[in-house]
Amino acid sequence: MKAFEDFIVGAKKNFGDYLVTEAEIIEFARKYDPQPIHTDPEFAKKSFHGQLIASGWLTCSIMMRMLCDDFLTDSSSIGSPGVEKLRWIRPVFVGDRLKASATILTARLSKSKPGVGIMNYKVDVLNQKDEMVMTLTSTGMFLTRAAAKDAQL
Repeated sequence: MKAFEDFIVGAKKNFGDYLVTEAEIIEFARKYDPQPIHTDPEFAKKSFHGQLIASGWLTCSIMMRMLCDDFLTDSSSIGSPGVEKLRWIRPVFVGDRLKASATILTARLSKSKPGVGIMNYKVDVLNQKDEMVMTLTSTGMFLTRAAAKDAQL
């Protein structure tokens, strides 16, 4: 399990391989972002992009899934106080294959919560052409190794 001490400032990790399908784009959008550019392939053909595009929120969800699969679910993560910056750079289309990289920007121990480390990191999401589709800067909170041991994680 990764604890706070395992995250080194400046370290960059590549991860993920996720194929985006038409069914997933439409299902997600119908439930959470029902704009016709996400839900109606015929409408989307006449739109600015000329085809169906994924909701940016689906792209965020895919990024989160890849982050969890790569390391987050096997870490001492105790949550996040939020995202500082989120940008959707270019649309995600049916058939795009997404991957990501995470770079640790800062890491420090909490002044008010013993045993907790706070890390700022940047995640870049790219398609199969290595084109940036999304970037996010966020903060994560992780238990130190000793605190994780005490919590029996």
